[in-house]
Amino acid sequence: MNNILLMNKIAAVGTDKLDRNMYNVGDSVGAPDGIMVRSAAMHDMEFNPELKAIARAGAGVNNIPLERCTDAGIVVFNTPGANANGVKELVLCALILASRNIVGGIEWVKTLSDDVAKAVEKGKSKFAGTEIKGKTLGIIGLGAIGGMVANTAVHLGMDVVGCDPYLSVEGAWNINHHIKKAATYENIYAVSDYITLHVPATPQTKGMINKETIAQMKDGVKILNFSRADLVVIDDLKEALASGKVSAYVTDFPSEEIINVPGIIAIPHLGASTEESEDNCAVMAALELKDYLENGNIRNSVNFPALVMPRSGDHRICVLHKNIPTMLSQITALLSENNINIENMTNKSRGDVAYTVTDIAGDIGKVSVDKIKNIEGIIRVRVI
Repeated sequence: MNNILLMNKIAAVGTDKLDRNMYNVGDSVGAPDGIMVRSAAMHDMEFNPELKAIARAGAGVNNIPLERCTDAGIVVFNTPGANANGVKELVLCALILASRNIVGGIEWVKTLSDDVAKAVEKGKSKFAGTEIKGKTLGIIGLGAIGGMVANTAVHLGMDVVGCDPYLSVEGAWNINHHIKKAATYENIYAVSDYITLHVPATPQTKGMINKETIAQMKDGVKILNFSRADLVVIDDLKEALASGKVSAYVTDFPSEEIINVPGIIAIPHLGASTEESEDNCAVMAALELKDYLENGNIRNSVNFPALVMPRSGDHRICVLHKNIPTMLSQITALLSENNINIENMTNKSRGDVAYTVTDIAGDIGKVSVDKIKNIEGIIRVRVI
């Protein structure tokens, strides 16, 4: 029986994927083998030795201590693309909100009391805006969300230019052929009426929207940020808003620094807050966790390499280890010494860590498992 701890409310359509004959699922289970989480902070959490995996029902994993998980051999999964459509729709809403003072107009209407229809006709010109058709939208990051935004914006009549140095071949196939490719972010800054950010927060991207990059943008540019708050240097942005260099900033990440700042529309992190997104993320997270616990397969991990291998043989040996020389030869030599026949074997690496899955005929025995654990550089060994 695998114990699965729920650290947030996870949609039942996801947790129902875990057979209750094999899984004990709840928000108070002890000694969990797996954890399902959304936004709960885990950095100060003590991890029990049985914990094998954490599945984040969403894309961002900044609430999970990745380095500590990696050192302990805890595989961390996320659910890229599961909430992409929900975020895409809110980004499209943000394009309109940035273009027309809809929020201000709605708030103004709430102040009216007498002869409302006449007052509306007299005062509505204060809230006039522009249309997005024919404008240039620059997209930084053409992954699951950015690609969908780009494709939809083309159909809405916008000129779309995108930049993504890490765009996969599969991702490129999903991009509308009318979308122009920019070689650098600077090319995006120079031509765009709107700029929308769809990249993760990394040492390279944090603070990428700053005084220097804003200076390269068109006057009156509108910036949308539905990725991470720290992509933008807020003090530099506020200065640009005050001067008119930036005419609007719409973000899904409110903070004390931006509340009630003219030109900023702060949405309370609603990008993935749809019933469909929550269901999709829950299902994807549950299936990732289930496949890893039952078969050792890794899909969409953020700290260990992807590895999926069909089952063969009687038992499967799953070894998380450092990515160092002679590791495979040591494992295979040890199995050979103990007359264990290898039916199939796959190894994948990711930076400093690697993962080796071996299907064997017969039983490996505790002695052989202990010997593998004692190889220098081994992080974790599991037999399924």
